[in-house]
Amino acid sequence: MLDAIGVAAGRAVQAVLRARGGKGSGGPGLVTNRIAPGLLPRVLASFPGGLVVVSGTAGKSTTTKMVTAVLRAHGLRVFTNSSTANLPQGITSAVLDEGDWRGRVDADIAVLEMDEAFGAKIAAMYRARVVTLTNINLDDIARFESYERVIRLLTTIAQRADGAVVLNADDASLSRVAASVRDTGRTVRRFGVSTQVMSDQPYGLGYVRTEPGRMAPADGTVVESIDGRSAVLADAAGSFPLTLPARGAHFAVDAAAAVETAREVLGARFDRDLAARTLSELKPVFGRGETVEIQGQRIECVLVQNTASFQLNIDALGSARERLFVGIGDEEEDTSWLWTVHTGSLGRVDIVGGPKADAMANRLAYDGVVFDAVDTDLIRAFEAFLALPAPAHGDKTVVFTSRSMRKIRGHYGLTTQEVRSGSR
Repeated sequence: MLDAIGVAAGRAVQAVLRARGGKGSGGPGLVTNRIAPGLLPRVLASFPGGLVVVSGTAGKSTTTKMVTAVLRAHGLRVFTNSSTANLPQGITSAVLDEGDWRGRVDADIAVLEMDEAFGAKIAAMYRARVVTLTNINLDDIARFESYERVIRLLTTIAQRADGAVVLNADDASLSRVAASVRDTGRTVRRFGVSTQVMSDQPYGLGYVRTEPGRMAPADGTVVESIDGRSAVLADAAGSFPLTLPARGAHFAVDAAAAVETAREVLGARFDRDLAARTLSELKPVFGRGETVEIQGQRIECVLVQNTASFQLNIDALGSARERLFVGIGDEEEDTSWLWTVHTGSLGRVDIVGGPKADAMANRLAYDGVVFDAVDTDLIRAFEAFLALPAPAHGDKTVVFTSRSMRKIRGHYGLTTQEVRSGSR
């Protein structure tokens, strides 16, 4: 009875928010969880094929979408938090969208992205068939204090796996997580990059600590090479090509993580060629390399949320962009993290906008990057960017943090579910 009341109340909040033009997915789930605290644990335990949990500092959303797509291509009905809302209330809001009047979800398996801290906090609520961990870096010192705490949180999540834990072999901090779960008898599967791919990244792949050696394809799924959106992966059976949803080594690593996770879930049913075709047809996750149309102009959107994603994305962009806007929101009062990003590869930026534009412009100046204008009014700055002539080649490109991204997209009516999520 409590489940039914909680679902009804959560859906009523959803209806009110949507009628008012608000699209937040956290509020309805929060209401449901308070009324029916047992609903979410029951849902997480209800799937015949079990639960797959994806966590880590960066790459959670893309990896989750990739795993979900590959499993669906193999015929499984998959429940997922596709809005990237990865806190408990966001997952419950996904239940409100997909479940019946009692919150029961008709699916074979669940693949859920979970925030590092909250995935550990609610660990007693779930058991996972597979846990996949992408990487560790300290992207929010106010929340996590130190990378040692992130290691402890992800270890807690990994220990909820009844089956395998799929880990990034290039992240030395995750090697410590691997050691802790091996001691409990769990299987550890791995993914990583080749020596050549690692050497092609001028500032590494964004991990707090990187393993000195690279894994062999015989031990898991390895990214052999990357050329723009084209990548070659390899495993014990040999090499296979695929197309990435966007440029960047981090997207190739996410693909390797998804392949290894799907292989573990599907076992003998896993079809590598089908997985590669599925990933090659996948569209980018919201904001992460997608292209949208605003006022008749094609805009490539590059979302940066921490040092690693900022560095890897601008390294992939290089200086070839003819029209570039950088939007920095007010996520944090402390903007010192911008100084951990090497921005010199950008070469030139048309406009820097947003509440923290001055701090970003200062960082660019120290790296010798030329910029034409700085404006702390985000929308005014973006309007000025739209007014610039179109580039001779390609599209205009916007690099922005999550709050500036949501404000820009909301202002121009691009209110998708991902904009509404407010996820971390």
